[in-house]
Amino acid sequence: MDSERLDAERLEQAALCDALAGDQSRHRADATITLAGTTLVADPAGALFWPDEQLLVVADLHLEKASAFAARGVLLPPYDTAATLARLAHLTKRFAPRLVIALGDSFHDGGGPLRMAAADRATLTGLQRRRDWLWITGNHDPDPADGIGGRFAGTVAIGALTFRHEPSAQACAGEVAGHLHPLARVARRGRAIRRRCFAGDGRRLVMPAFGAFTGGLNVRDRAIAGLFGTLAFTAHMLGERRLYAFAAERCLPD
Repeated sequence: MDSERLDAERLEQAALCDALAGDQSRHRADATITLAGTTLVADPAGALFWPDEQLLVVADLHLEKASAFAARGVLLPPYDTAATLARLAHLTKRFAPRLVIALGDSFHDGGGPLRMAAADRATLTGLQRRRDWLWITGNHDPDPADGIGGRFAGTVAIGALTFRHEPSAQACAGEVAGHLHPLARVARRGRAIRRRCFAGDGRRLVMPAFGAFTGGLNVRDRAIAGLFGTLAFTAHMLGERRLYAFAAERCLPD
């Protein structure tokens, strides 16, 4: 019964997004985003794929968040790491990237790698097999960790794009960042929906959080809108099977 109710809610949300889209939104399953002249594929799961470089990007996995909360006496379902890695495994199978970049806050805290269950560690090892893996350091995980494979860097530049965890304070053409967990809120005839989103203006892009237990910050918040100077940017909302592109000025504050 719970699964039936969840399916009904998802269908209702999809219908609302379609209705909201109208003339204001372009929606497609494999939305392309052009950033600093580079064509990227934005996936509804919240990942970014660069076909020319065979590169997959995810942000803010926050692995082991539940175990971090449990250590402080706050109990959450302990399945976030497994769920997040399962979604990532689906994407690596679909896109077969030669390189995966995790844009920081990959673990919720510095002790996360040590708390990983053996099965989750094996899954991560399998994901890294036959491909390069780059961990960008974040504010939650600023130091390289042992036993999780891959390489570590603060930022990395590839072609016209620069990948880092926190968006730079100054405008930076070709920047792909995470950290802020953007989400968009839209409404029509009294019905509203909030979903994670990519936020970008063609010069810089902020990625949605990929982790199962991550919250979000409204794109109308100063921390996000201020990066673009004005509301002349686009929120690419994540749907169940497609993305919905809304002008930020049409999105609602909380």
